[in-house]
Amino acid sequence: MNRSLNEIEAHAKRAARGAGLSWGMAEETGRAARWLASHDLAGPALLADVLEKNDGLAHAQVAPVSLDGDWYARAGDLCPLAVGATLNDCAERLAPGLSIKARNVSCPLLIVPFAAWAAIHLRQPVRVSYENVRIETDGDGLWIDDPHQAINAGKAETVIFQRASTRTDPAQRPAVRGNVSCKNWARLGAFSERTFAPATEASRRLGAGSGLSDND
Repeated sequence: MNRSLNEIEAHAKRAARGAGLSWGMAEETGRAARWLASHDLAGPALLADVLEKNDGLAHAQVAPVSLDGDWYARAGDLCPLAVGATLNDCAERLAPGLSIKARNVSCPLLIVPFAAWAAIHLRQPVRVSYENVRIETDGDGLWIDDPHQAINAGKAETVIFQRASTRTDPAQRPAVRGNVSCKNWARLGAFSERTFAPATEASRRLGAGSGLSDND
């Protein structure tokens, strides 16, 4: 289903909040889903995968334990949203010739929007590599090298971030709308519904069709 990017961002943000993410992380998640959808990539679908996988886990369990050496999670796989937020916070660590490695990352494509924002901060393209996939972004444009069609991998054993050279060949530029299947929209919607306050007897009486007469 073709939707506006504003719709996608708002829906993803509510879903992230319903899954227990902080307001700040939920906002970043909405922006990330929007960014990927604008490039016709499976951001909303992969977001649903991650929210379902990490449902009930504390942020500390799936975020990088330490920034020293390779990044890894305390409990199982790293959450790409936590990795992306951490990457933005320490983008300066991507000094020329140096790289950051993250181990056992779920749905690594979800990190790419955060790499794009890091590229804007650094004023230089950033490369994200995993499973023979190489993606470069200058913040707006996107260059994808995916010989084995592994871009939507559910997990990558190693994800590498590093600065990239400025590209002169044409980039993939964002569109103004994005496509999200009805199935994946509903999957996100299931998390969004958790943000709704449960109905009370008083709210039902005050709502439409309450059955109360307007006549004196």
